[in-house]
Amino acid sequence: MIRTGDVLQNPVTGETVHVVRSAADTGGEYVAVEVRVEPDGFVAATHVHPYQTEVFEILEGEVGFKAGGTTMVAGPGETVVVEPGTAHRFWNNGDVPARFRCEVRPALQFEQLLATMYALAADGKTNRHGMPSPLRLAVIAKHHFDDVRLPFPPVWTQRVGLALGAPVGRLFGYRPVYERAAPDEAALAL
Repeated sequence: MIRTGDVLQNPVTGETVHVVRSAADTGGEYVAVEVRVEPDGFVAATHVHPYQTEVFEILEGEVGFKAGGTTMVAGPGETVVVEPGTAHRFWNNGDVPARFRCEVRPALQFEQLLATMYALAADGKTNRHGMPSPLRLAVIAKHHFDDVRLPFPPVWTQRVGLALGAPVGRLFGYRPVYERAAPDEAALAL
């Protein structure tokens, strides 16, 4: 369970997330995080939140956004709102770390999704874009379908693909939630 004050790091995408208000603290109404994105850092993929609004308040640096077909750069004091159903992605657009506050409403399982994807990246289980193998991703995506989707192919095609791929992924032992191995367990696994 994610708690206020937790810090999540993704070494592949260059993102560090500090949980300012957890879903547990807001009764699921929202989650608030402060995100630091290193130079050349980025969110793993263009995505859509079908039921959630994301509000980004830039605190430092420059953050590039592509949202709903519009590309923009936002700096300190600027706010970018991404409405539900809008395909979007972001990246650090400068040479210094960028920092922003982000609220996601409602929280749904947003924190769990971040924790899973970041733990996979930290354990070397993603590609250079921060994405896990297709079968592992199918298991995670099916579980989090109300949190995040791809902007394409159409939703019905994604549902069919996940209905087929997720059970196969589960046969391979993949689960919708991934937690990092404890250091002792990681050493034993070598």
